[in-house]
Amino acid sequence: MITAHLTETVLALPEAERLALAREIIASLSNDEAQKTAINEGVQRMEDIIKGQTVGLTESQFRQALG
Repeated sequence: MITAHLTETVLALPEAERLALAREIIASLSNDEAQKTAINEGVQRMEDIIKGQTVGLTESQFRQALG
């Protein structure tokens, strides 16, 4: 029950605060510096997409880029 309440509370936070909290939680998952660097880069890229600074690919664009 605590997790559900915590989730509800976190989702009610402003976007910037949710992103900051997500970054801290994700960073806490690893002690390896290389992994932390990769995680931070991934989170930064997600933030850029969420903020509209980067446009993501559609599924068809992604598949086309692979092939």
